[in-house]
Amino acid sequence: MGVETRKTFCRFCHANCAMEVDVENGKVIEVRGDKDDPAFGGYTCLKGRELPDSHNAEHRLHHSLIRNDAGEFQETAMPQALEHVADEIRRVIAEHGPNSVAVFMGSGGYQNSAAMAASLSFAQAIGTRNFYTSVTLDQPAKVFTTARYGKWMGGTNTFSESDVALLVGNNPIVSHYSPPGGVPPFSPSRRIRDAKERGMKVIVADPRESDVARLADIYLPVKPGEDPALLAGMLHVIIKEELYDRNFVAAHVDGFEELTAAVEPFAPDAAAARAGVDADQLIAAARIFAGGSKGCAVTGTGPEMAGNGTLTEYLVTCLNTVCARFKQEGEKAAIPGIFTNINGPRRAQVGPNVPMFGAEGMEKSRFRGLGQLGVEMPCNVLADEILTPGDGQVRVLISVGGNPVVGFPDQVKMVRALDDLDMFVQIDPWMSASAKRADVVLAPSQCLEREDISNLSEWWHEEPYARYVEAVATPPGDVIDEYEMFWTLAHKLGVTMQLAGGPLPMDEKPSKETFLDLMTAGCIVPPSEVRKDAAKLGGSAVLYPDRHPVVEAVEESEFNRFGLGAGDMPAELLRYADDAPARAGFEFKLISRRSKTRFNSIGHPLKKLREKTTTNPAYIHPDDIAQLGLEEDGIVAITSPHATIHGVVKSSNKVRRGLVSMAHAYGDVDATKDDVRERGSSTNRLTSEVVDFDPITGQSLQSAIPVKLVPA
Repeated sequence: MGVETRKTFCRFCHANCAMEVDVENGKVIEVRGDKDDPAFGGYTCLKGRELPDSHNAEHRLHHSLIRNDAGEFQETAMPQALEHVADEIRRVIAEHGPNSVAVFMGSGGYQNSAAMAASLSFAQAIGTRNFYTSVTLDQPAKVFTTARYGKWMGGTNTFSESDVALLVGNNPIVSHYSPPGGVPPFSPSRRIRDAKERGMKVIVADPRESDVARLADIYLPVKPGEDPALLAGMLHVIIKEELYDRNFVAAHVDGFEELTAAVEPFAPDAAAARAGVDADQLIAAARIFAGGSKGCAVTGTGPEMAGNGTLTEYLVTCLNTVCARFKQEGEKAAIPGIFTNINGPRRAQVGPNVPMFGAEGMEKSRFRGLGQLGVEMPCNVLADEILTPGDGQVRVLISVGGNPVVGFPDQVKMVRALDDLDMFVQIDPWMSASAKRADVVLAPSQCLEREDISNLSEWWHEEPYARYVEAVATPPGDVIDEYEMFWTLAHKLGVTMQLAGGPLPMDEKPSKETFLDLMTAGCIVPPSEVRKDAAKLGGSAVLYPDRHPVVEAVEESEFNRFGLGAGDMPAELLRYADDAPARAGFEFKLISRRSKTRFNSIGHPLKKLREKTTTNPAYIHPDDIAQLGLEEDGIVAITSPHATIHGVVKSSNKVRRGLVSMAHAYGDVDATKDDVRERGSSTNRLTSEVVDFDPITGQSLQSAIPVKLVPA
């Protein structure tokens, strides 16, 4: 059989870029952007273009592995591997109860459209509270604040209709990520340039001059961790000059007076001094943002990881709220969400309050007063839940496409916790840093070998865009889909997995289509229908313009208001104003950055990506390099109050003085200065989950980390 060309989409990261793939005898030969796709127009990134290597690499796992009594891995057939895992889970639950089992859903797991629902459903079926995802590692406050202070049912203004955009610590050109209202990851650089040509003003706040900052009309080089000062200063200007939407605030907002009082200490000069920006630029940014007819303020993961994450997200919510950056009655709803099964009515009003933390009935951890955020526990507590004896101690961990060794705070402690488990199960196509420490490694199929829908990326699609793609390549060896793994475990344990549409059939394994239909029950168009429509188009995207929800009128009987004075806010801002930032002898701060050749910890095993980037360099301002006696391409020792790592020195005048900028999710626990050029270093080794953590979300300080720098 000759080469066949099929339509599909990339699942290297959340963007899900449309692709064409050449396949010969079931093997992936080449991938490229699909120029005919209405959203992507042929765009892909260099990571996604390495899917052939990802699927065909010699060191990819074709079989599952179980560690024997001698500590050596042995290839094991998938049915026997799953039987072994189920037997151990059954034993541990019988001895210690269901909370002794934990499930972690990492970034890689999210790239399978069914894995999140499957892993959560499995955890709920066995009755454990210990379900974790990577969301609480890097951006839990986005979830918390959206629900806590009010969510507009019609959605925010979309990027394509906006005439102003405020990006706080968000670099969508590299990360291909923005919250709704930000830059869609469909050729983001081109979209920003096109928007500027039609008149959009772009404001970027970031400690370093990032790729997107170089396109900004106003660039605010905010000090890391001091985003609240900048945002409060902008709110001060907007409120003092009455630039906010007074009618909207009167009709829909409670807590405005408390917010006004809380931003009073942040007059432009004071706010700018603390934030490290020019006061006139701060004022100009506030006036431009408030003066736009439509627009949105969004953040990246950096501001949340840099401390004060919940306060930062709260203030962004306040900016969007007082400036009424929302879809109004009669307009098309912001994000159609074809597969999103929580659509409900789209109205020009605030939705009902959703309990997110500390509500009656929500599970609590044994540590630091932290508990569930929605359906998940904060990753901050997992190491202690494993290491600390007592009722509820975790003895089994299943990691789905995650890499806890390099992704969690306090790397050394997390490794000690993983080694302490009765059984650590890693679902991974590679022998990653975490897989090397596992007791069982389950080998999954990869994206082009399975069916999937575009549910993960649809929160960026401003039009009703949907994909259902078929498997286009033949899975090698003995690998299966993650949803099949969890169904099999549940089947062997005799428990029933529940999805939005009801219970999964547990007597016979359901098809992926059946699973997806049950998972998305109540959505606009069920996956099975999209599958049929896509088949008629040769596997291309399907657009449903006639099903785009329209924002309806207010339903007075269900009227709610934004609560900007709820909980600890805005009193937390006043406490922040009173607390001067402390350095405690650590004169530099390490900030996290994204890498063009990696998506979190994904991409390290791929040959061409390794050739482009072997390490995560330590980017430092040239004047600091000279002052510290460092050398370009030399090695620097980076010490926090908790640990020391090493980095390869790279000069960059895009980084403000006093900072060192490094990508996260590099380096195994045994990485040293001797191999840092080949492996990189884990910035998370510098952090601690028991010091400098958010008291609501539990998120650890993972950027703006106080450090000292010396030549190594």
